[in-house]
Amino acid sequence: MSSPTDRSDRPDATRRRLGLVDDTTLAVDRVACTGHGVCAQLLAQVRLDEWGYPIVDHASVPATEADVAIRLCPARALYRR
Repeated sequence: MSSPTDRSDRPDATRRRLGLVDDTTLAVDRVACTGHGVCAQLLAQVRLDEWGYPIVDHASVPATEADVAIRLCPARALYRR
């Protein structure tokens, strides 16, 4: 039987809400995006389609990397979900 302090039995959403998970969910505003590709250069989880617009392969991104990409996006099209 696991103890109440054992983190392995908590749902991931609860762990994230408590600040125990160091990643965040990244999303792209497809209307605001202008296809500069800065996010794909900064994040391994983002690739570009044939027109140069981002596709987020894995929405879970380390929080510090997401913050940098959000701050450096020229169109301000990246955001946390």
